[in-house]
Amino acid sequence: MESHLADASPQSSPGLPSSEELKAELLDIPEPPDMPPAVTPPGYDDALAGAVKYVRAKRGGDLVGIILVGSGARRAVTAHSDIDLIVLVKGPADGQEMVRVGDRLVDIRYGEHTLVAEDLAYSPRLAPLLRKGRVLYDHEDIAAQLIAKAAQRFRQGPPPATLHERIRLKAECLHWLGKVEDLRDKPNSAQYLLQLFFEDCLSAFFRTRGLWFTAPVDTLRFLASRDPALGELAGQFLSAATLHDRLMAGRRFAETLFREIPLPPRVD
Repeated sequence: MESHLADASPQSSPGLPSSEELKAELLDIPEPPDMPPAVTPPGYDDALAGAVKYVRAKRGGDLVGIILVGSGARRAVTAHSDIDLIVLVKGPADGQEMVRVGDRLVDIRYGEHTLVAEDLAYSPRLAPLLRKGRVLYDHEDIAAQLIAKAAQRFRQGPPPATLHERIRLKAECLHWLGKVEDLRDKPNSAQYLLQLFFEDCLSAFFRTRGLWFTAPVDTLRFLASRDPALGELAGQFLSAATLHDRLMAGRRFAETLFREIPLPPRVD
């Protein structure tokens, strides 16, 4: 028996780690390998080229720039992504149109290039949208300069919301909840108004907290990262099984979001 125990040394026991294995525990964990670049679904590049050709043919001599924004500029294209273009022109052109190129919808927003540059100082959405834009056509470097200006404006932070705007945002969201209360006997209409309420609340979150708007696909994740309690209430609202539960979750969401903002003053 003693001989048997003497032979069972730590080095030979299959249940104990060797010295090399113990040392391996102290090594740094290697970084995960870089993921391969996302593969653009077939047909997107052809549709994008067709959209640029369409805009250049339509606008002619007053065209100064075409900028791709949205998922295409972020290299996050999926099989169902639209093509979002901002078209800069010389003359007045505050308009928008939607066309189809192949299987892709193309959302085109036109703007006089000097006015678009001026709007960067006031718009809470324009700077984050343009700063990652991809220039598809440029005349005299106008589009590239606009993107550089948008990036600079983004670093400065969004325009602050005044107290009047904060009160207005709160009043509008609470107004939607009141309408839902009035339509409890019409659940389809009430659910539709609750969705409008939630969208307005999300916009109010960015404005009242002094944050730039994010891409819609990132909004809920960004909200939860900045305010976990509010993110939890947003999840309760979206997952509520009944109209009553969703209405109650909406009230808790609004109370938390607008806790520090007063109601409009009484004058009666």
